[in-house]
Amino acid sequence: MIVISERINGLFISVGRAIDGRDAKFIQEHALKQVACGSTILDINVGPGREDGPAAMDWLVRTVQEVTDLPLCLDTPGAKTMTAGLKACHNKVVMNSTTAEKKRMELFFPLAREYNADIICLTLDERGIPNDAESRAEMAMLMITTAMENEIMPERLFLDPLILPTKAAQDQGGKVIKAIELFQQLNDPAPRTVVGLSNVSNGAKDRSLVNRTYLAMLMGAGLSAAILDPEDAQLMETMKTAQILRNEKLYCDDYLRA
Repeated sequence: MIVISERINGLFISVGRAIDGRDAKFIQEHALKQVACGSTILDINVGPGREDGPAAMDWLVRTVQEVTDLPLCLDTPGAKTMTAGLKACHNKVVMNSTTAEKKRMELFFPLAREYNADIICLTLDERGIPNDAESRAEMAMLMITTAMENEIMPERLFLDPLILPTKAAQDQGGKVIKAIELFQQLNDPAPRTVVGLSNVSNGAKDRSLVNRTYLAMLMGAGLSAAILDPEDAQLMETMKTAQILRNEKLYCDDYLRA
């Protein structure tokens, strides 16, 4: 299971202030904490609406890379901000993300090819998020074929069926699980899949419980990766236990500490 930390994000007030003040010490300590908690990729997001987006992304990438060689997931919808991050990145890199919108694919797949980046593909187009699993799979297939036309093979993609808050769209939880299962039939070997896990609990009372229960369900369906909070110890314990039950990790009595 690939753990993509969601915590280095300018949406969080403390992180946003650190980016504004170019507080490298805070960012680096924050990044190392995510690594210690079990992250395998660090999501890097400068936050929305920044006039200095490209400069902030360049600084943030360089600052994090000074203390870790983990892959970075550059999280921005802006092409200029994404390009600035790609230019600054010498670690292995994931682009987060493209949608199935033609103009987005025409912009972001060539960037992924140029910088040898993996890329997250969101099942979303000009009409919005599909209501059912089958339409999500059709959109995922479109992105796979378009990526291949840009010389990006399926093994460099992460397919994201897009989780919606269960409080607002309760019927979508099962449809996302079905989409994860369908995505794995689109190619051999099966494409990797990813979700932004915390979306499922937006507005819910006990967010940690909702997150960890859904993560176990998604992993049972074959989920490859999740953007999540690695500082949630119970969530990480659920993930480690699911890995044991899926026979992905060797069991030992102290597997939670291992």
